[in-house]
Amino acid sequence: MKSVKVPLKELNNTRKKLMEKQLMNMDYKIKTEDEYGFIPINTDADFKCNYEIVDVELEAMKRYPKNISELLKDDLTSKEIEDLKTSFDIIGDIVIVEIPENLEEKKSKIGKATLEFTKRKSVYMKKSAIHGTIRIRDLELIAGKNNPVTIHKEHGTRLKLNVEEVYFSPRLATERKRVSDSVEENENILDMFCGIGPFPVVIAKNNNVNITAVDINKNAIKYLNENIRLNKLHNIEAICGDINEVSKNLNKKYDRIIMNLPGLAYEFLDLAMTLTANNGIINYYEFSDSYGQGIERLQKAAKKENKKVEILNTRKVKSSSPGMWHVAIDAKVIS
Repeated sequence: MKSVKVPLKELNNTRKKLMEKQLMNMDYKIKTEDEYGFIPINTDADFKCNYEIVDVELEAMKRYPKNISELLKDDLTSKEIEDLKTSFDIIGDIVIVEIPENLEEKKSKIGKATLEFTKRKSVYMKKSAIHGTIRIRDLELIAGKNNPVTIHKEHGTRLKLNVEEVYFSPRLATERKRVSDSVEENENILDMFCGIGPFPVVIAKNNNVNITAVDINKNAIKYLNENIRLNKLHNIEAICGDINEVSKNLNKKYDRIIMNLPGLAYEFLDLAMTLTANNGIINYYEFSDSYGQGIERLQKAAKKENKKVEILNTRKVKSSSPGMWHVAIDAKVIS
């Protein structure tokens, strides 16, 4: 390989100069030997150099695909690649992909390409939207090992779950950290729809608080209890049941209530207002194209209890569909 032989003390400066002039061959690794380094240059490079140009054997650089589409260019047409949604969710060792109906016959190839690109152990395809009171979706294994149980790492915590039995979104990681960072010392917190406990676990791991975590899905609570043990936490109480019924036995007011059930949370706002302490915070989530609807719902629910709400913050958490967002509204409840 055509290379510039450079004294080691000049290696880095020479490398930078060659790169700036686009003369360095990026397909091969720089080699060092004794007191010299050998920088690969393009075979057609014609330039004046103070150092010797030599032919040496160099190791080729490993090239990784930039995306899944690059791996599928020989199996899918340009139109099919355009149709394919190459965004995906990685949950621990599992990848969840969405494949358009017109490409389902090529799901095996798409699965293998996804497995190769992500270096995970299993790839599952979405077979339905989230459905039912326990919020799960149908999945189909299309590549790798058929093991839906995994451990997902997030902000210093470990979250164990079965992707076929519970719903979990890794895309809310930033939101969970943001809420955790806003928590104050010794807060009493209620998560009305906790799932496997990502909000409670992240918050409890990083704050001195007391958390009551409720979910109607018994499998979610099973994994929440595992996650409490896995993260060595002692400040979360996990309760399985409908929050409407569970609330009858909650004999306290809460400094913070988390309502991350964006499709139905508005139906529980009246209940949340009765459970929120004076100056307590509601972290409210819904699907909407704006913040106005959610703010109005919070205000109406507060008025029924002769309370007011002060809107502290609004933000778009993630896109849920064209023109619609998973929005978050932080509201202080004032008696």
